[in-house]
Amino acid sequence: MPQLSFDELGTPLRDVTFVVLDLETTGGSAAVDAITEVGAVKMRGGEQLGELATLVDPGSGIPPMIVALTGITQAMVTGAPRIERVLPSLLEFLAGSVLVAHNSPFDTGFLRAACERHGLAWPKPPVLCTARLARAVLSRDEAPSARLSALAELFGSTVRPTHRALDDARATVQVLHALLERVGNLGVQSLEELLTLAASPAGNRPTDAQRRKRGLAEHLPNAPGVYLFRGARDEVLYVGTSGDLRRRVRSYFTAAERRRRVRDMVALATRVDAVECAHALEAQVRELRLLGAHRPRFNRRSRTPYLAWWLTLTDEPFPRLSVIKEPRDGAFGPFRSRRDAVAAMESVQDAVPLRRCTQRIPARNPKGTACALAELGRCAAPCAGRQSVVEYAVTAGAVTDLLAGQSDGALRELAAEVERLGAAQRFEAAATRRDKLADLLTALRRGQRLAALTALPEMVAARPDGAGGWELAVLRHGRLAAAGVARRGVAPMPVVAALRAGAETVRPGPGPLRGAPAEEAGVLLRWLERPGTRLVHCPTPWTEPAHGAGRWTGWLAVARAAPAGYAGED
Repeated sequence: MPQLSFDELGTPLRDVTFVVLDLETTGGSAAVDAITEVGAVKMRGGEQLGELATLVDPGSGIPPMIVALTGITQAMVTGAPRIERVLPSLLEFLAGSVLVAHNSPFDTGFLRAACERHGLAWPKPPVLCTARLARAVLSRDEAPSARLSALAELFGSTVRPTHRALDDARATVQVLHALLERVGNLGVQSLEELLTLAASPAGNRPTDAQRRKRGLAEHLPNAPGVYLFRGARDEVLYVGTSGDLRRRVRSYFTAAERRRRVRDMVALATRVDAVECAHALEAQVRELRLLGAHRPRFNRRSRTPYLAWWLTLTDEPFPRLSVIKEPRDGAFGPFRSRRDAVAAMESVQDAVPLRRCTQRIPARNPKGTACALAELGRCAAPCAGRQSVVEYAVTAGAVTDLLAGQSDGALRELAAEVERLGAAQRFEAAATRRDKLADLLTALRRGQRLAALTALPEMVAARPDGAGGWELAVLRHGRLAAAGVARRGVAPMPVVAALRAGAETVRPGPGPLRGAPAEEAGVLLRWLERPGTRLVHCPTPWTEPAHGAGRWTGWLAVARAAPAGYAGED
């Protein structure tokens, strides 16, 4: 059985290999005490696969109280192997298994310390503590004590703990089997659910509502997709995604689900619908679309995936920057919040002497009074007639070029200002300017990358599916138009041709993202930029502006890594 990882959890309990371990030691501290005996039993599906047991020379004396407790004397361990000789065999015995121990932090603490002292890597197996599992499953009335001896007596174990490693490991095996019978009644059938239950607070059992509704998952496929919990009026309560729809939805009806909000949702649910998807990318996109369409009240993340903020120049003789919610041609964004958009607007205004006042200025004979910004050289005061429409158009054009990535002159001036402040040892002011520029670059980079992607009429990309095949996606103007899979042994190009032929027709809309939702375009962009993704078809070149924020990536990385409140040299 391969080494289990948390990405692979969900394995049915009958297929899980458990190694039940017990250690005897010279004391209770892994830092100063040593192991005197190891006992381990390997089990799977209720059958014993093997045992490992050995005394260990601790390299030090055994205290009399420990001798009295365990019966292990100095004479018994004299000539026994040292722990550095035992560890390789023990780690090999543990490989690919779930480590089980009663009060597992004690045993795993000694093993980790021994590995560290002798230069061996601790394999970090999944760990199950039978003491914690007992507290999660049994009531205080039924089991006042979670000690191994008490649980062995409660369950009628044929092996009683003796403070010897192999006897205690065998007793723990029988306690584990009795507890596994109990967790089945709680709807726990997978390793993931079992480990989550053992880690949960005592008494955290599935509610009656959860138990009654387990059947809602029975019709779902073991396939990737999106699931929708619906209420009595057919309203969508919650939307989620999973690589295995049936297994994920079943987990909502077990003790593995501990969130109070989700338990309340399950109590209201009367049906679970599912949309089976070709792969995880399609599931992510469909989830976003369903969240935007239904706005389920039990979802917290991405309930408003279509909400975004934008910057635009106003349509007047002396335009100014304005924050808007509806994208239009010539706007820039997206920003996740109005606060982010305002911060970016202020940074642009620091870079370019654009007017900040909100009054409308006539093209001819303006009669206003210059403000303090004009006196500081931050505005040319068109309101007072000091700048013509033609002269001001150059300033407005600089803003357009900055946002579109056609020129980074303004960015260079801001960076130079940071350097000047640092050279003058005004480090706090320099750090503030640096951080504002870094935030502006981040916003520019995101907007320019998304605009470049959504400008493409069509792109086909592929990623390995992990099984010798390919996950395929057809993108049109920043939206997923079709998704499919070419399984191992299937020629991918005919599948690509069929996907393109049946893909959704996408007509570009207004704004810098051609009408594409910002979150969906962002999901697609992250998928495209993951290592291993290949472009299959892209008739229009995928390009970003040469003078955009992309060329500032190195500066941005250094700025983000700098200590807060400091910009300068030692």
